[in-house]
Amino acid sequence: MLTLDKVYHASFVLKEVIRDTDVIYAPKLSQNCKVYLKTENLQTTGSFKVRGAYYKISQLTEEEKSKGVIACSAGNHAQGVALAATKSGIKSIICLPDGAPISKVEATKAYGAEVCLVPGVYDDAYQKALQLKDEKGYTFIHPFNDENVIAGQGTIGLELLEQLPNMDAVVVPIGGGGLISGVAFAIKQLNPKIKVYGVQAQGAASMFNSIKDHEIECLESVSTIADGIAVKEPGDLTFELVDKYVDDIVTVNDDEISTAILTLMEQQKLVVEGAGAVAVAAVLFDKLPLEGKNVACLLSGGNIDVTILSRVIKRGLIMTGRSAQLTIELIDKPGQLKGVADIIAALGGNVTSIHHERANEGSDVNGCFLRIILETKNQEHIDEITSALTNAGYHLC
Repeated sequence: MLTLDKVYHASFVLKEVIRDTDVIYAPKLSQNCKVYLKTENLQTTGSFKVRGAYYKISQLTEEEKSKGVIACSAGNHAQGVALAATKSGIKSIICLPDGAPISKVEATKAYGAEVCLVPGVYDDAYQKALQLKDEKGYTFIHPFNDENVIAGQGTIGLELLEQLPNMDAVVVPIGGGGLISGVAFAIKQLNPKIKVYGVQAQGAASMFNSIKDHEIECLESVSTIADGIAVKEPGDLTFELVDKYVDDIVTVNDDEISTAILTLMEQQKLVVEGAGAVAVAAVLFDKLPLEGKNVACLLSGGNIDVTILSRVIKRGLIMTGRSAQLTIELIDKPGQLKGVADIIAALGGNVTSIHHERANEGSDVNGCFLRIILETKNQEHIDEITSALTNAGYHLC
């Protein structure tokens, strides 16, 4: 049974392995509330997951430890289990979805684990891990639906209460629900007035749907850039705890997540993965009633693949109006390009790419298309440029 004593015990045990992560005031992130960032993206292994994994393994019997441990993960739990097992001198096997970022796969191996890549998503890796557990007798370390794992994650709640005593609300990412279950349990036990809000990716809203419909539901598929919270079905323990202690759950889409990642990089100099950015995305896009409140956003992890990062940045730039593509239909004659360039330059736009091509069949025989990619300030700046071009007689497609 999950108790506050167990969370405090986990906090004591974890002092030997985890890093004390700072809470950073981030005044630029919202004009409606005071935002503070709990930087678990800077935790050992780059994620909060080491807390639950290490505490769970520390509580195993000697017989369980002798058999070795097995886990399944989208990446962060894998690294936590691998580190905890290696520090304890235990063999570890990790089942990962074959689509997990390469950086997470390699990091898991570097912490000393044997990696088994499984076709599909997290839930497919989970089934494979259970199969190997039964076949080989390994001890299974569940990523979220386990009281000791939840207690380990709950230590973040204890830290937040110490670091931010005037906290009115905390916003927490949700995948399977282990993190928010622990955080909400610890906080509500000690200060039930504090609001606890959960955030899921719109493309993997299993807990959101389950709580709304008052029963555990399994999604047919999940699709989100927040791979760390791409879970088809919450656990029974986490469902029960979330239903009891979490005040509300909202969802954010991939464009909003991308914007949050970019914003954190630019304004706070912090690198987070998709799952780690969803709490900030919820605040940026006013998904929660936080006006005038002191709000802690939990940055759950920073293990983003650099190849994904470049695509996310591009998407975030487009979402925030920092980048725009214009297609202009022109008459192919001297001076046309100069006229367009003069208008853009006069309004402070920066052209980064130009593509010119002859018109297609059915268009004016002397026609052409000009595709321009611009660096811009915001959506209003884009609108100003497009209006000026239109007023000057240019036809935007």
